[in-house]
Amino acid sequence: MDKKEMIYLDNAATPRTLPQAVQAMLPWLSDNYGNASSIYRLGEESRKVISQARRQIADSLHGEPSEIYFTSGGTEADNWALIAGAEACAFKGKHIITSKIEHHGVLHTCEYLEKRGFQVTYVGVDGNGIVNLQELEAAIRPDTILISVMFANNEIGTLQPIGEIGKLARERGILFHTDAVQAYGHLPIDVEALSIDLLSASGHKLGGPKGIGFLYVKKGTKLGAFLHGGAQEQGKRAGTENVPAIAGLGAAVAHAFSDMEGQAGEGEGLRDYLIEKIEKEIPYCRLNGHREKRLPNNVNFSFQFIEGESLLIMLDMKGICASSGSACTSGALDPSHVLLAIGLPHEIAHGSLRLTLGVDNTKEEMDRTVQAIKEIVEKLRRMSPLYEDFVKGQGSPKAAS
Repeated sequence: MDKKEMIYLDNAATPRTLPQAVQAMLPWLSDNYGNASSIYRLGEESRKVISQARRQIADSLHGEPSEIYFTSGGTEADNWALIAGAEACAFKGKHIITSKIEHHGVLHTCEYLEKRGFQVTYVGVDGNGIVNLQELEAAIRPDTILISVMFANNEIGTLQPIGEIGKLARERGILFHTDAVQAYGHLPIDVEALSIDLLSASGHKLGGPKGIGFLYVKKGTKLGAFLHGGAQEQGKRAGTENVPAIAGLGAAVAHAFSDMEGQAGEGEGLRDYLIEKIEKEIPYCRLNGHREKRLPNNVNFSFQFIEGESLLIMLDMKGICASSGSACTSGALDPSHVLLAIGLPHEIAHGSLRLTLGVDNTKEEMDRTVQAIKEIVEKLRRMSPLYEDFVKGQGSPKAAS
């Protein structure tokens, strides 16, 4: 199918790279090739664009340039924050708190830390995917050194009470990290107002290039080096800087924060239109995630009596790109840990679909998408013995709302 006819609804996995980011990168891929660690003019030009991007990111978070460290992406930033944060505070204790619905960049790092002698408490969430604050507070112990809760969930889009969690951690002298990979560039974030010590973000999630991200480290936070070697990134992350990617990230940040409120408003309007249309036209479906407290571009539904994988394949055949959850677990056969955490049974969690909108999507595309989903769901249900039993009155579907 011609890409012009394709409907792309997997922007949480990655949107297209912005033209502004591509243009910003090009000079640093050709004529401006100097190593930023060099003292001659060609190297100085590279240092300048790195400094500019660092300043743009710091301003967007209401932080300082010295608090921004470039990484290869959100996963590296998560690993660095948790591992180095835990090691730096190990003299005070070895207890960490996180949530059950974190991205695997956090969950698998916590599992790694458990093997190294740290203890991790995984706090539950309610049916909308919001962290239980009472359970989190009750989990705090005298030896708790780190709390890590994502800003917005990558699968169901639910926003977390980051300010309240940050205040709780700050009052008790506990390091607080948030994985803001899905939120940064889409929602306003003030690290000081929200009492955030560490924040992870990824460039390609907001239209920058892949392979670049950053870690915000609040001034005064003791965090060890993650990569050892040269003196790059204030001696904390060795290795020659990826100047083209950093330039592209800076351009993407500038674009995202130039009219964030307007872009979010447009996204929310299209998102709500899609949600309403699916609920109106397709029976036995469930919206996953909080109806209002969610990312402006996220739509996640479970459809009973079908397999999500079959739905994705048939949507792809119609030229519609979507997903069943996190792109990092797209090959997994098990149902989403996020959907199980919010209380969905396996059979309903298996029938889930994530649609994440971008700036290029239109209302007409939403209409075509809902029609395609409707046709496919009807076809798959006709093939389902469970649905046949239900229609005959021999079975009863679990709650779909």
